[in-house]
Amino acid sequence: MTLVANKKAHLKFAPLESFSAGVELLGTEVKALRARLGSLDGARVVVRGGEAFIVGMTIPPYQAANTPKSYDPERPRRLLLAKKEIAELAAAEGKKGLTIIPFELYTSGRFVKARIAIVRGKGKSDRREDLKRRDAKRDTERVLKNR
Repeated sequence: MTLVANKKAHLKFAPLESFSAGVELLGTEVKALRARLGSLDGARVVVRGGEAFIVGMTIPPYQAANTPKSYDPERPRRLLLAKKEIAELAAAEGKKGLTIIPFELYTSGRFVKARIAIVRGKGKSDRREDLKRRDAKRDTERVLKNR
């Protein structure tokens, strides 16, 4: 079940390869995500010291009165990946024009996972082509449905 999604990511970026990763969270952060609080706007993945982190993701406190004063809603959160996957992300991060972004946070059983992808930014013409393709598909489906 999807908890939080980066809605504009498919419009702005073309995914090349995707991964599923566990996310290291506090208990109150999990509660906040299950209540659909949080945002992935502007979030990205960075690889530092052999570990991958989501930076720029915001998870507000679940209960503001019970949250410790030292809680930072935008702290970097560690991703749980295999060493091979981390090495692949690090190599992609070093290449020009490639970025790693989270597309969504979802539950898998009792765990919260992130779907991340290595992406390339779309230009204005690519976005227009995607919109045209989507409109054409919608029109054909509408015509076939009304037959």
